[in-house]
Amino acid sequence: MLKHSAKPWSDAAGTVHSLQTDTAKAKSALATAHAGAQAGTAGLSSMAALTSVLTSWEKRLTAVHTECGALEPALRKTAWAQGEVDAGVKSALAQYSGKR
Repeated sequence: MLKHSAKPWSDAAGTVHSLQTDTAKAKSALATAHAGAQAGTAGLSSMAALTSVLTSWEKRLTAVHTECGALEPALRKTAWAQGEVDAGVKSALAQYSGKR
């Protein structure tokens, strides 16, 4: 017997939501940690490298955040659809077995 479950899809959606929230927090923490770092360091090559790394991580975190934002609704929709399929199959089979 093939049995579908919405739980894995709902769990995945919850994980994606958490990841989206965590990436936003991480991006904010990076910005806070780098605030004021440039004061008194003009011309230092290490500051240019630090800025480059910060920019790179901000882009990565933004990409993950954006992808999670797009993925979560799709996962939730799939979880809902799986539940609907199960209900429809159960109802259709009940017609043949005489049970409702």
